Amino acid sequence: MSWTPQARPKRFYKLAEIREVDGGWTVCLDGRPIRTPAKAAFKAPEAVAEAAAAEWAAQAEEIAPDAMPVTRAVNSAIDRVAPQRELVIEDIAGYGGTDLLCYRAEAPTALIARQADAWDPVIDWACERFDIRFVLAEGIMPAAQPPLTKAALRAEVAAYSDLGLTALSDLTALSGSLLLALTVSHGRLTPDAAWAASRIDEEWQIEQWGRDEEADAVAARKQSDFFAAARLLSLLEA
Repeated sequence: MSWTPQARPKRFYKLAEIREVDGGWTVCLDGRPIRTPAKAAFKAPEAVAEAAAAEWAAQAEEIAPDAMPVTRAVNSAIDRVAPQRELVIEDIAGYGGTDLLCYRAEAPTALIARQADAWDPVIDWACERFDIRFVLAEGIMPAAQPPLTKAALRAEVAAYSDLGLTALSDLTALSGSLLLALTVSHGRLTPDAAWAASRIDEEWQIEQWGRDEEADAVAARKQSDFFAAARLLSLLEA
């Protein structure tokens, strides 16, 4: 769904409900099952389908796709992730080799301490959880991570379902950190705490130079998408 605000279709149905289908659940509008933009069957676990149906039911006179993150995620999982699953896995796992949390400031000491307070516990958790280690670097010079570390993180990513990969991809790309995405997925950090950890550098710069309304608006949209992806993961566990 990629309608612009000027091209939003009118609501054409009265009732949105879920129906069990082979291998999952779908959303029906006035009894007719919906399909993805690529015309594939819309199918998801029950809790996810219920959330998608609630989005359709909540639409007013016009259908607003921006207010339907669960529906969009299911569409993406079916139309985009499933056909290129291995590429998606490689893309997400690739963040493990250049994770935000592995790149630390050289100065000032206050920022160094702030990064350490927020990021070191995540690094320690990942090392223990996946039996791996990380190489930390100062500044922007690349730091090669051990092959076993990258392999373990890839194996973890590959274990997710197509819908789980969709959520994990958003969490990772929006935060710049696979490790933060995994802490949310495993319940190690709340979405709020993980998002705040991903914004350490940006918020430090804001403290030094002041806020920018346009940048704040972009950050707010990313935060909303981050929380939507986290909610999707929680629905998959329901």
